[in-house]
Amino acid sequence: MTMAQTQMLDLLTREGVLLSVSVRYWRAAKKLQAQDLGLDPDDVTDRLISLGHKRLMPKDALAGFALIESRAHALVDSATFPFMNGLARFLPNRKLGEVTRRLGELETEFRQARTAFASKYAGLREEALNEWHEQARRLSSDPDKVVASVSAAFPAPDRLDRHFGFITSLFQIRLPEALDAELVQAGDRQELMRAREQAAQEARRRIGEGVESFVGDCVTSLRQQTATLCEEMLEAFRTGKTGVHQRTLNRLTEFIDNFRSLNFANDAELDRRLTEVRQRFLNTTAETYRDDVQARTRMTEGIRGLANAARELAQADTKAVVEGFGKMGTRRFTLAA
Repeated sequence: MTMAQTQMLDLLTREGVLLSVSVRYWRAAKKLQAQDLGLDPDDVTDRLISLGHKRLMPKDALAGFALIESRAHALVDSATFPFMNGLARFLPNRKLGEVTRRLGELETEFRQARTAFASKYAGLREEALNEWHEQARRLSSDPDKVVASVSAAFPAPDRLDRHFGFITSLFQIRLPEALDAELVQAGDRQELMRAREQAAQEARRRIGEGVESFVGDCVTSLRQQTATLCEEMLEAFRTGKTGVHQRTLNRLTEFIDNFRSLNFANDAELDRRLTEVRQRFLNTTAETYRDDVQARTRMTEGIRGLANAARELAQADTKAVVEGFGKMGTRRFTLAA
């Protein structure tokens, strides 16, 4: 790693953490095999018969968990950036408190839903198996065999908890270090130390090369999001029944607030353009724009100008912003010294 890459990585570790969120719940699905239906596998062709995964319970029985999972992923996606090919998500410090608080609230909802589901599980299982009895008669000449196979796919009530989990993990970015010689037996020490050192050097090289592209990708992502939002706003103005709706204007206001929290790389150009649009157009109500054609035209052109500028910035080289971010690290190293 070069000194510049080392300084940039050190600054990155100060600007945020890595986040991983895992939401697990029993999916209540089983992949039916030909044998489950009393059929000879050699007689089944994929061209005519599709077995695949079948629901063991009605979809709405677990809909609450699916909703919590989607909200958790939406929260993480909106407040983080993919790091090292999606190995984890980079969460800027300015979003850390908000995101962990909201994830904590979702985890509480998840636990409550798990408790409620567990209390109803026996009844839901019995009801589902009764429905499968009816379906099995239509699916197979041996319906008891089908139901027995489905029944075996239901977890035992006392083992249900292990199929559910809401886990939030925070990590600090850190370069791999050499293996401690004391942890390796003397006979294997030299060979393992050499292999570990080579692996560590390779990992440091990849992380060093990746940190610059990561910062650039984050900058580009925010620029693309700006252009997309503005285009969606213009479409809403064009097709909406009332022309300009306050909710549409509020979307941009909220986006700008979120941008300020995510802009750890200090994209000054986009920040300047967003600030200008906010000051010129977002302090006026939608009602005023509906009543004033000239004001509405100026606002619409301003949003269109922001969309065009953001799209051009997204296609432009981010080298200057990345280098500026690296210089922030250099200044902090100098101050620390």
